Amino acid sequence: MTKRFTYTKKEKLKSRKQLEALFSKGNTLLHFPVKVFYMLPDVPIDNIVKAGVGASSRNFKKAVQRNRIKRLLREAYRLNKQPLHRFLETHNRQLIVFLLYVDKGMPQKSIIQNKMPVVLEKLMKELARQVADEAAPNKII
Repeated sequence: MTKRFTYTKKEKLKSRKQLEALFSKGNTLLHFPVKVFYMLPDVPIDNIVKAGVGASSRNFKKAVQRNRIKRLLREAYRLNKQPLHRFLETHNRQLIVFLLYVDKGMPQKSIIQNKMPVVLEKLMKELARQVADEAAPNKII
C-alpha cells in the first residue's frame, strides 16, 4: 500500500456541531506552540479522522498571518498523519481533532514541521491510554 499524503475535503473538520462538541466536551493537550483539542466521537463519522486547524485573531490581527499559519499547520499534518491513521485503524476508532497555534509570534516552517510528529505521537499516547481505560473492566474498591 502506498502512502497517501493528501488532505481531502472528507478529512476537514467543518461541522459546527462537531466543533462545538469538541470544544465543550473534548480533551486537550499542549506541546508548545500547538494546542490539540481531540475527541473520540460518539456517533460514527464519515472518515477515520476529521481535522481542523486555527490561529488566534487576538495574537494575529492580519488575516494574511492567520492564513499562513493555518497553511503551515495543514501541510505539517498532511505529511505526518500516517502513523495516527494506522493507530486508529488498528484500534477501530475514529477521531475529531483541532490543531490550534498558540504562540504569539509568526512560526518558521521548520519549527512546525519538526513539532508536528511529536504532537501527533503525544496524541497517540493519550488515545492509547483512553482506549486501555475503556477496555479495562470497571473495578469498585
